[in-house]
Amino acid sequence: MIDRRALLQSAIALAAVSSARASEARFSLSGTMEQGSLVVGHAEPGARLAVDGSDLRVSPSGFFAFGFEFDRVKPVNLVARFEDGNSETRTLQPVVRHYDIQRINGLPEALVTPPTDIQERIAREHAVVAEARKRDTESTAFSEPFDWPTVGIVSGVFGSQRILNGEPKAPHFGVDIAGPEGTPIHAPADAIVSISDEYYLEGGFTLLDHGHGVSTCYFHQSKRLASGGERVARGQLIGLTGRTGRATGPHLHWGMNWFQVRLDPSRSTATPAPPRT
Repeated sequence: MIDRRALLQSAIALAAVSSARASEARFSLSGTMEQGSLVVGHAEPGARLAVDGSDLRVSPSGFFAFGFEFDRVKPVNLVARFEDGNSETRTLQPVVRHYDIQRINGLPEALVTPPTDIQERIAREHAVVAEARKRDTESTAFSEPFDWPTVGIVSGVFGSQRILNGEPKAPHFGVDIAGPEGTPIHAPADAIVSISDEYYLEGGFTLLDHGHGVSTCYFHQSKRLASGGERVARGQLIGLTGRTGRATGPHLHWGMNWFQVRLDPSRSTATPAPPRT
């Protein structure tokens, strides 16, 4: 004889599991969830997403992105609203990181504290970069993990407190990869070149737009091989390592942003990291 009560309970349990799985399938996240990390999300087509009350761009296939500030300690509120009228809210607590202290001595004093006219130039150049980082383009190149852009030794890490000639400065918002001058630099993902120029601090500078506000940047290049407005493919040669701008030796400074939020590109990679000094 069939135990109808047991059968009903089993059906209810199965329905609950199926419902939970369906809910999970509607909205997923990937990333380390650490301070300074990029979060890549995917929701069912037609969903609308907002982080801390601000709407996110969601691609037709459901991809979206946002980032945790390097020092964020308060939770992030993420809301998904679906076409059927249902919604889901998640509270995300960033994982706290402990950053290194990096001391660099022997820099020319003009690089540590530039004269007024140079500071004005730096401000103008940084304003151009900040404006370019406002772009919210439709590309979803950010949705796949990035490749490391060059080979070498990691000589500087994201978030480390910079002390230049004994003077405390802003944290280091990037990863430094040291290598011989002329070492090839490759695009870590498909992109459009937002900027290719020569700047005072950054030297040979390239900014790549990977879509939805996600960008990566490349400092101190001895040669830039990609032009502004150009579309580049993952793995394409975009420049050569150098020591232009404020640099004590040949290396690549590799940075990542979500709009104006500074992120750690090493937290979004699929290929093996170079060794660290």
